Amino acid sequence: MNSLVTGGAGFIGSNLVDALVARGDSVTVLDDLSTGRKANLDQATQNGARLEQVDIRDAEAVSAAIGEAAPAVIFHLAAQIDVRKSVADPAADARINVEGTINVLKAAQAHGVPRVVNTSTGGAIYGEGRTIPAPEDHPVAPEAPYGLSKFCAEQYCEIFTRLHGLSTVSLRYGNVYGPRQDPLGEAGVIAIFCGAMLEGKEARIFGDGKQTRDYVYVDDVVDANLRAAGSETGGPINIGLGVERSVLDIVDVLGRHSDNGFRPEHAPERPGEVQHIALDPSRAKSELGWEAKVELDEGLERTLASLKG
Repeated sequence: MNSLVTGGAGFIGSNLVDALVARGDSVTVLDDLSTGRKANLDQATQNGARLEQVDIRDAEAVSAAIGEAAPAVIFHLAAQIDVRKSVADPAADARINVEGTINVLKAAQAHGVPRVVNTSTGGAIYGEGRTIPAPEDHPVAPEAPYGLSKFCAEQYCEIFTRLHGLSTVSLRYGNVYGPRQDPLGEAGVIAIFCGAMLEGKEARIFGDGKQTRDYVYVDDVVDANLRAAGSETGGPINIGLGVERSVLDIVDVLGRHSDNGFRPEHAPERPGEVQHIALDPSRAKSELGWEAKVELDEGLERTLASLKG
């Protein structure tokens, strides 16, 4: 099967590309390499995956690449993921996350692509959890432009479904972590902490460290993408464990893997940060047959092992 992955040189995207190649797909990757890395695709390209350096904001280039690849499914992961950058420059954030998504959807429609699996976010769309774990119909209350742009991208997916019959689904991830993690996203705290621990440094925590997130391992996220591609389910679907874990929990678990311990260093709380959120994965289980398999302790151990080589 022909598959195309936007943002496929990034953390999640490259792990997905590896899985697609492993199952025998012919894979095309679109990435502008602004945050993605060619090295993440070394194994995949050796096994036939093709990298096209394309900016998702360039509608003509996106359409040409999708037309040439003729994919049966597009996995759309290209995005601006830095919450702080979205606050500083919301227009730039929207051009990538909203306009970029529109470019992908228009190209998919024009070239008759059967299915688009869109990457979205749970916590950043829901904002502060009013119901925990939060279901998909939780009130939308983003704390930053990033969450708003991802929600807008979801809505464009649904508009293209209603207007043009394009089959789309949006996966609302929890805080994804694992090998090749980019420290820019909210879940980047795990990548940062793992690096600090291996260098013998302390864990820098903003605030009291009691803020909670739903941490989901990248292999489970890849599995969710593969299941969503083979499904006809549409709309938003939460991808998480449904369990809150605090920043201090992460420090504690990592400390068990350090001969010298791992101590927190507290810094002032960052304004606008969501304090508590977790995602209800019930719909993913009932409609995709998906459940997270990797608990935080095991996932952190795997992540550390990948960094140690």
